[in-house]
Amino acid sequence: MTDTINLNHHYWQGAFIGDEEAARRLATLPAAVEAALATPLDTETVLAACDALSRALRNPAHRVQERLGPHLPEGTDADREELLAELAEFLGRASLTRKLRRELGGTAPQRLGRPDAKETVYEAWAPVGLVAHIAPGNAATVAPLSVIEGLLAGNVNVLKTSSADTFLAQHLLAELAAQDPTGALAERVIVLRFPSSRQEWLRLMCAPADAVAVWGGESAVEGVAAHVPPGCRLVEWGHKISFAYVTQDAVTDEETLSALARDVCLFEQQACSSPQVVYLDTDPGDTEALHAFAERLAAALAAQPAPAADRALDPAEYAELTTTEHLARLEEHLGLTRVLAAPDGTWRVMADSRPALTASPLHRSVWVKPLPRKDLIATLRPMRRYLQTAAVAGSRTDIAELCALVLAAGATRVTPVGAMTAGYAGEPHDGVYALQRYSRRVAVQADARFAATACLDDLARPALFPPPTGPLLDKAAVQDLNRGVERSDAELYFRSGGSTGKPALSLFTYEDYDTQMHAAARGLLAAGYDPARDRTANLFYCGGMYGGFISFFSILERLGGVQMPMAAGSDHRATAEMIAAYEVDTLFGMPSYLWQLLHEEADLLRSYGGLRKIYYGGEHFTEEQRRTLTETFGIEVVHSITYGSTDLGPLGYQCTESGGSVHHLHADLHTLEIVDVDEDRPVAPGETGRLVFTTRARRGQHLDRYVIGDLGRALPGRCPCGSHAPRFELLGRLGEVMRVATYFLNYRRFVAIAGERLGHGGELQAVLTSGASREGLTVRLERGHAPDPERAREAFLAAYPEVRSAVAEKLLDFRVELVDGADLDRTATSGKLLAVVDRRR
Repeated sequence: MTDTINLNHHYWQGAFIGDEEAARRLATLPAAVEAALATPLDTETVLAACDALSRALRNPAHRVQERLGPHLPEGTDADREELLAELAEFLGRASLTRKLRRELGGTAPQRLGRPDAKETVYEAWAPVGLVAHIAPGNAATVAPLSVIEGLLAGNVNVLKTSSADTFLAQHLLAELAAQDPTGALAERVIVLRFPSSRQEWLRLMCAPADAVAVWGGESAVEGVAAHVPPGCRLVEWGHKISFAYVTQDAVTDEETLSALARDVCLFEQQACSSPQVVYLDTDPGDTEALHAFAERLAAALAAQPAPAADRALDPAEYAELTTTEHLARLEEHLGLTRVLAAPDGTWRVMADSRPALTASPLHRSVWVKPLPRKDLIATLRPMRRYLQTAAVAGSRTDIAELCALVLAAGATRVTPVGAMTAGYAGEPHDGVYALQRYSRRVAVQADARFAATACLDDLARPALFPPPTGPLLDKAAVQDLNRGVERSDAELYFRSGGSTGKPALSLFTYEDYDTQMHAAARGLLAAGYDPARDRTANLFYCGGMYGGFISFFSILERLGGVQMPMAAGSDHRATAEMIAAYEVDTLFGMPSYLWQLLHEEADLLRSYGGLRKIYYGGEHFTEEQRRTLTETFGIEVVHSITYGSTDLGPLGYQCTESGGSVHHLHADLHTLEIVDVDEDRPVAPGETGRLVFTTRARRGQHLDRYVIGDLGRALPGRCPCGSHAPRFELLGRLGEVMRVATYFLNYRRFVAIAGERLGHGGELQAVLTSGASREGLTVRLERGHAPDPERAREAFLAAYPEVRSAVAEKLLDFRVELVDGADLDRTATSGKLLAVVDRRR
C-alpha cells in the first residue's frame, strides 16, 4: 500500500496517478476543464455527498476512518479525533446549507431565477470555471475544505499540496467523490502534490485558471501571482495579525485575563485569529499601568497548561523568537520595554510603550501596548490590509463604540476575549465570503414570452438526482420521525387539516420553510399569476396551527404581489363587500369555500364584475364547476395554486398549459416514484399507482420515499410550456376508494358521473353506514346544482355497474339525497370537504 501511495500521489478526476501521468494530463488541463463544465453541477449533488461523508466520519465503525487514518497529521489520538470531528461538522448538510444561504442567498444559487418576480430578469451565481488552490503546509484541513467550497460554487478545482504534506487532501476528496454516484464531483477534482520549486507545474495549473486561491505570506503570494494570467481573479488568504483591546473597566478583571491567556495559548498562536498584541486604553506615558497589566497577564499565562511535549520549534522559529526577545530586553535600558518570561521559555509578555502594531514571534509570545481610543484609527489603519480579528473587553457601551472604531481601522471581525479563534457556520473569512470569490453573478434579460417562466433552467434541462433508496414510509412512520427531530430543527409547527384522519404534526426549520415558499411562488408564476397586476384576496383557512393561510401569505410576500389577507370566514357578505371595495380580481382559497362564497353572494359579485382569476388548493374543481365559474361568474383563469401536503410542503404546480389534475413536479425539491397500489414495485409507464415522494432540499427533516396517500400516473413527453419538469396526473386518494358490499367503489367515479350525466356542478359527498342486513351508501349532492334524488339515483345505477350489481344482489342500500352546502361534513381546521364519511361500526 505504501509503495502505491508513494508512486501514485496525485488524484486526478477519480483516479490516483503518478508523476509521469500527471505531467501528461497537466498539458491537457484546459480541455479537461471545458469537458467538465459542459454539464452544470447541481448544488444538491455536492450537499448529498458531503452529508454522506460527514455521517461516515462521525461513525467510528465506518471504514472511511480506517482508510483515512494513515494520512492524518501526527498527534495524539485526541488530536486526530478532533480533526475528524472538525471535518464532519464542516461537511454536514446543516453547516453547508447555512453557508450557502449566507454567502450565495440560497441552497440552489446556480439556478437562473427571478430576483424580482415582477420582471422577466433572471440572475444566478455561476462558477468562475477553474479554481486553482495553492494550499498552506501548516493546516491539514484547509486544502480539502477549500476544494469543497469550490465545488459548492460549481467549479472545477485543481489543488496543489506541499510535498511535505500528508495525503489527507487526496484521500478525503477521493472519499467524497465515492459518495457521489453521478461521478460529477470526481470530474471536478484534481489534487497534485509537488514542491513550489517545480515552477512549470505551477504555471500549467494556473494558466487556464479563472481564479487562483493562495494561502501564505507576501512572498508566497508573490511567487504564485507571477503565474496568474491577466483577468484571472487572485484570491489571497494571507497571513493576518489579530489583537485584543482592553478598556479600563476590564484591566483588573481576572476572567478577562484568563480568557486572554487562553486565546494566546490555544493553537500556540498559529491561527491568524490568535492575539499577537494586547492594547490598553491608556496613554503611552502611563508606563505604570502598562507594566502592572503585563504582570497580571504574565501570571495568567503561567497558570495555563504547558504546551505539548512534542511541540518543538524548528531553527527558523527559534531564531525569530530569541531575536525578538533579546531586542526587547535591550530596549529595557532605554525605558521603552519590559520583558516578563517563563523560566523554561514557554511564554513571554513584552510590554512596549510604543503603540505601533508589531507582529509577535508567536508560540505564546504577546506584546502589551498602550493605545487610547482617540488614536486607534490613526495607529492601526496603516496596517489595515494585515488586520483580522479584534477582541474587545469592556462595558457594553465600550464594546459598541470600539467595534465601530476597530472595524473602521481595518479589522474584519470582532469577538469577545476568549473567543478569538472560535467561529460560526457561514462566517466570512478575512472580510469576504469565499463562495462569492469563487463565483460570478450572471444575469439574463428576457421578453414578455417568459412571463410565466420562473426559472430559466427548467426550459434547458431536467433536474437529475440519484434514485432514492430505502423502505417506503407511511404517515405513521413520518410521525415517528417527527418525534426524533432535533429541537433546534423544529422551529415551525403545522398541523394537517385532518381531511383523511386525525390531524398530524409537521415540523420545519425556517430555512426549509423559506425554500419551500420560494418554490411555491415559482409555481404560481408558472400558472399565470402576475404579481405586478393581480390584486389578490387570500381566502384560505387560518388558525389552529393550520398552514394554509400562512403559507400563501408567505408566497405572495415573496412574489411582491398585492394581497388582501382576509382568510376564510363565515360572514360571506362581509367578504364579498371587501372584494368589491378593494377591487380584488384574484381569489386564493379552497374550492368548497370559494364555491359557497360565489353562490351565496352571486348577485353582489356578478354586479362587481371584477373577478378574473381563481387559484385553488387542497381540493379540486370538477369540469362542470369550472364551466360554471367561467360562464356564470366570468372567471378567465382557474388553476391549482399548488399540490402539496402539510408535511412535505409544495410537491407540484400547474403551468398555463396544465388543466384538471395535471401538475409539474417541483423537481428541484423532490423526486417522484409511482408504485403499485398493492405491491411495493414501480408501475409501468403511464399506469396508475401510489405517489411516493423523496424530499431533496430539506435540512431539518429527511423524508425519503414517503407514501403520501395519493394516486396518480406519470404523463409522457415534454409539456407544451417547454419545461423539462416531469408531469403527473392526480387520480384521487387511497381513502377515496371504498370497500362497500364486497365491491371497491371510487369516489371520483361518482363525481365524474354527476358531472357528465347530471350536469351537477356542486359538491358531492359519500356517506357509508351499517344496516341490520346490509351496508348503506348515500351520495349527498349539494342542493341547487342537481336534479331530484330519484333521477340522480337512476343515473348513478345506470353508469356504475358495480353499484347496480351490489343493489341487485341486495348487498347495498343505495340512495341519493340533496342537502345544503353548509350541511356537508367538513374538517374543522381547513374547511375541506370530507369526500367519504364512514359511519360504519
